[in-house]
Amino acid sequence: MTATSRIGALCLTLVLFLSGCGYNQLQVQDEQVTAAWSEVVNQYQRRSDLIDNLVTVTKEYADREAEVFTDVAAARASVGSLQVTPEVLNDPEALAKFQAAQSQMGSALSRLLAVSEAYPDLKANVLFQDLNASIEGTENRIAVARKRYIESVQAFNGTVRRFPSNLTAKVVGMDRKANFSVDNEAEISQAPEVAF
Repeated sequence: MTATSRIGALCLTLVLFLSGCGYNQLQVQDEQVTAAWSEVVNQYQRRSDLIDNLVTVTKEYADREAEVFTDVAAARASVGSLQVTPEVLNDPEALAKFQAAQSQMGSALSRLLAVSEAYPDLKANVLFQDLNASIEGTENRIAVARKRYIESVQAFNGTVRRFPSNLTAKVVGMDRKANFSVDNEAEISQAPEVAF
């Protein structure tokens, strides 16, 4: 075998090796995770915007519920104070803070909607009904966006851990991404007691 054919064979082997290293797949999946995260944040922003309108309408009917309005305002401030960038995905602690703030927002929203039960005129208000339906739809969108994010992270983390792409991931500095979790996992894993 001549030197030229050895170099040709070596180049062909190198090209075949690099095509199977997973670099491009890692890049594509990293972008999918970022896009999925952006959709989660987009839906949380939509919820936040709708809550402002819902609070305004509810205040007109329920001036005595100041504590609920204060809780909603505090939850919105907590969510708004967090800088949500794609870099959050690489910082499990920052992601946990974001999740905790969103959980607080969801809890405050539940209490706000519970206030409406005490005010039949409010429940009959068309604007309130429309906002309430929009928030319910947004909560569903959040669930779908989170599911897509979880699936994207699962695919990315699988690639980061699978040979030979795990070697490429180490070389280019890509680590596993943090996923969503819940604060009260032990509590929600228990079946609720139903008493009639």
